[in-house]
Amino acid sequence: MLRQLRLKFVCIVMSIVTIMLCLVFSLMIQFMSKSLEDQSIRMLQSIADNPFQQGNPGDISEGVQLPYFTVLLSYRGQLIAASGGYYDLSDEVTILKITRAALESNAQSGVLEEYNLRFIRSSVQSGQRFVFADMSSERTALRNLTENCILIGIAAMAVFLGLSILLARWAVKPVEKAWQQQRQFVADASHELKTPLTVILTNAEMLQSPDTTPEARGQFAGSILTMSHQMRGLVEGLLDLARVDNGAVKTNFTTLNLSELVEEEALPFEPLYFEKGLTLSTAVEKGIQIKGSLSHLRQVLGILLDNAMKYSSPEGEVWVRLVRHGSHCLLSVASPGAEISPEDLQNIFKRFYRVDKARSRDGSYGLGLSIAQSIVTAHKGKIWAQSEGGINTFFVQLPMNG
Repeated sequence: MLRQLRLKFVCIVMSIVTIMLCLVFSLMIQFMSKSLEDQSIRMLQSIADNPFQQGNPGDISEGVQLPYFTVLLSYRGQLIAASGGYYDLSDEVTILKITRAALESNAQSGVLEEYNLRFIRSSVQSGQRFVFADMSSERTALRNLTENCILIGIAAMAVFLGLSILLARWAVKPVEKAWQQQRQFVADASHELKTPLTVILTNAEMLQSPDTTPEARGQFAGSILTMSHQMRGLVEGLLDLARVDNGAVKTNFTTLNLSELVEEEALPFEPLYFEKGLTLSTAVEKGIQIKGSLSHLRQVLGILLDNAMKYSSPEGEVWVRLVRHGSHCLLSVASPGAEISPEDLQNIFKRFYRVDKARSRDGSYGLGLSIAQSIVTAHKGKIWAQSEGGINTFFVQLPMNG
């Protein structure tokens, strides 16, 4: 699919470039042709108006110099005189043929393709004067211009082809990355669902066995219930990610007091921390207003507080702080615990990534921090983690309202 997308991109770019080059070169050739024709006609007209300039052929305005000759024809069609420095005018039969061809055109000016001549005629007292100019140099100039345009066009097409291939790779790179992430996401989700499904199927088969004792049936039923709860948690997490990716966060934006939200969200966690022998302390600067989604920001706080409770050292103290930081506010959740490696700090917000791989047994699928990152990004904020001196801290920076 990506290869076809790149090919389609290259074809579109090259089609546009081809059309543009053909249009530009066509206009150039037409402009050049018209310019040469106008100059040639002006030269002929100048000679027709000033027949005594014949000694300096083409010595007129704009420096146009074309081979020419003049013919003076009586009203009866007899050749009176012919002059010009570039032609052998001794062949009166040929001169008359050329002149009569000009007469038969019934035009004051025109082109004699058979003789490769452009002419103009004017009336004089003794008859009609014809001025003929050779078109060879004009057509040679047009032919050279056309050949140069073709060569330049081929070179430009080759350059644009290379550039379009590079641009296609660059333009498709985000799509390729998203495609790879999607494939990895589907593979990880399938892997995470496979284990509880296998356990559920195995226990269901054991329940159907006539040899299973009532006590064993209760254990199998309990295992099925436990795995079902884990699967529900995973599916709910996947649905949350899908909603955030589809822009559900921005539809709920309102002006809210983040200070009050942090304090309210920390209250229900205090007894949970107390049961685990942990201490939850808060330091919240008052009156911090932001524009965002109340339910989703509450979800971010819940994820960070829940992670701190799960991974904190026994009898540790978890600190929640919210302060103003320029035009932004900074929320931090710090807890003592095992140091997180630099590699894990870079990957910890990826979907299905877990520092402790065994955490999937207690319902942790590595989706919480990924959901939090998606929500914070939708609020035009940033989220990151630091691990120093046995303290793991998660930071959330959000723009303040006004």
